[in-house]
Amino acid sequence: MNQPDEGTENEWDTTDYDEGHSFVFEYGEGVVDLLEPKTGERVLDLGCGTGHLADRIAGSGADVVGLDSSAEMISEARESYPECRFVHGDARDFSFSKPFDAVFSNAALHWVSEQDAVLDSITDALRPDGRFVAEFGGTGNVATILDAVRDVAADRGYDIENPWYFPSVGEYTAKLEAHGFEVRYATLFDRPTELDGGPDGLSSWLGMFGDGLLAPIPDGEQRAVVSAVEDSLRDDLFEDGTWTADYRRLRVIAVNEAE
Repeated sequence: MNQPDEGTENEWDTTDYDEGHSFVFEYGEGVVDLLEPKTGERVLDLGCGTGHLADRIAGSGADVVGLDSSAEMISEARESYPECRFVHGDARDFSFSKPFDAVFSNAALHWVSEQDAVLDSITDALRPDGRFVAEFGGTGNVATILDAVRDVAADRGYDIENPWYFPSVGEYTAKLEAHGFEVRYATLFDRPTELDGGPDGLSSWLGMFGDGLLAPIPDGEQRAVVSAVEDSLRDDLFEDGTWTADYRRLRVIAVNEAE
């Protein structure tokens, strides 16, 4: 989940990310299954984070390159998986000398508002008939949490905007087709996700992923805002000592039809 847009970029604590939010890459295992990587294929993992899924893909015999905008994530990935290649770069503007058979992305693209630039780069990176397989937040993702943050912030005089890109199936498939892709599969589904950290799970999630969301609120007030958000959501999202985020995910498989 690691290709943030300029202006909403988190400063990633890679240890906390791996140990306290492991659901990000654990749920990504299913997206790797959709990819069906094969021995000898060149695969780009776009928004690779700390490299766990790149390593899983490489285990199939594929030649994997991981790209991420976070220097901290790339450093951790290189240290953990030295047999894979990892590149510090921007999803909106990247290029490689040799085309890829597939571009894979898990929990990353919702960080980038300029999707046309991303898809231009993906199209250029893929060989003709190469495939693009991705999962990221879709329309309605974490809507309950977003609404609570907006309401609490508004009570204090702050206007909160959604910093993420959560498209509908129709919106995103139309965008893919406009960039020369044939969409083979697209689905939007609810995936309630238990957050690590027990009673601190929601505040930890906001601390890891919510920099852009909380940006209009002064640092000195953010803790009080988060506490009020917890109070407002406790009846709906907290049960048996665990917070559950109302995730909705969009999955796509598309083939590059460009000449």
